[in-house]
Amino acid sequence: QVQLIESGGGLVQAGDSLSLSCATLGRTSLTYGTAWFRQAPGKEREFLAVIHWGDGDYYVGDAVRGRAMISKANNAENTVYLQMSSLQPEDTAVYYCAGSQTGGEYFYTRETLYTYWGRGTQVTVSS
Repeated sequence: QVQLIESGGGLVQAGDSLSLSCATLGRTSLTYGTAWFRQAPGKEREFLAVIHWGDGDYYVGDAVRGRAMISKANNAENTVYLQMSSLQPEDTAVYYCAGSQTGGEYFYTRETLYTYWGRGTQVTVSS
């Protein structure tokens, strides 16, 4: 039905910037909003940001607010981007994008509200 594919991860230096992409394939009309999460080794998955496809409204969570931006492109793959700056070793994690089937006035920050998940892309920040 819906497939999410992340790209853009890799090894970067502390202080660098990075842009991650999430392509949505399949029945993209099933996705109300697309979010980014990350999971570091030994830690729980953490919400980063979400954007709604209909009106473009977005929300950036506390974990990366002030140094991250989420945006979307209305292209064939309905791509969602996460741009992060001032990366630090503690940003090292697997970064996932996720799609929700529903939405509304409030932004979903809990992973259980997301139906579709990508396989993730590894981001490693060296000091």
